[in-house]
Amino acid sequence: MKTLQRLELLKDFIQEAVDRGATSVEQIHQHIAALPFEALEKSGLLEDDKLKLREKQRRSIGMVYDAIRRINREVGQLISDQFENVENTQHVSEVLKEKEPPKTVAPKKAAAKKRRTVKAKD
Repeated sequence: MKTLQRLELLKDFIQEAVDRGATSVEQIHQHIAALPFEALEKSGLLEDDKLKLREKQRRSIGMVYDAIRRINREVGQLISDQFENVENTQHVSEVLKEKEPPKTVAPKKAAAKKRRTVKAKD
């Protein structure tokens, strides 16, 4: 397996771990943030119109973790694009090397010998 392929797999592994981690932390955050609302509801101190505040809080927390996951995907895509650019550059370099005409030493030697012969006659 090529180094770039290993790096891409490692990037995918890290990206997936960040995504799962953000989801797990979000669930814990949502649960902890809901506890005061649940306690107030049970005691009868929280009226129905205050439940809207609970929903706003839940959505706000969700938006933060959605942003973390979105940024994680975008960074992962950026890194993948850079890996692709490196692979493309390597491929182009290999193709150009194949297209280069073979280097010949003989014509240079013949030209140098001809110059020496001309100088010797002078």
